[in-house]
Amino acid sequence: MRNTDAGIDQRIALRLKALRGERGWSLDDLAERSGVSRATLSRLENAEVSATANALGKLAAAYGLTVSRLMHLVEEGFAALVTRGEQPVWQDPETGFDRRSVSPPAQGLAGEVIECHLKPGTRIDYDVPPRPGLEHHLVMLEGALTLSIGGKDHALGPGDCLRYQLFGSSAFVTGKKGARYLIFLV
Repeated sequence: MRNTDAGIDQRIALRLKALRGERGWSLDDLAERSGVSRATLSRLENAEVSATANALGKLAAAYGLTVSRLMHLVEEGFAALVTRGEQPVWQDPETGFDRRSVSPPAQGLAGEVIECHLKPGTRIDYDVPPRPGLEHHLVMLEGALTLSIGGKDHALGPGDCLRYQLFGSSAFVTGKKGARYLIFLV
């Protein structure tokens, strides 16, 4: 599965540049706030590279947004019914992490659903939450996943549900099996 929209990298680049400009931040300011190098930020804003899940997580946190909200800013407008074929899919070029916006965020609606797929042997670390206290409900569909929240590990298998709020770091780790799961953000 690849990014289903060839222009998404360009739209991400434009949105990242606009967000930085709206705040009056230099690349150095954003690099300091996000922990993403100035060189990488420049390449992202010029669509010279595709953003990774880790970089998007750090940038979203610096802007006080969820990754989903950041992605929504580059995707098309609200629709009450979103068929599977219309759901935006993004893939992290570094890890192969697939992220499908099952119910893209919309103005005035708080919740959203993200379908995720991690390949075997994948690890994605997030240093800070996009918004402190963000509520998640993670429902495992297939495979196995260890989710570390603030240093505490949770082993999840098919049918398991983990409810949590993010206030610190988190890590998603797969072993010999990959993982497919839903995250409900509230």
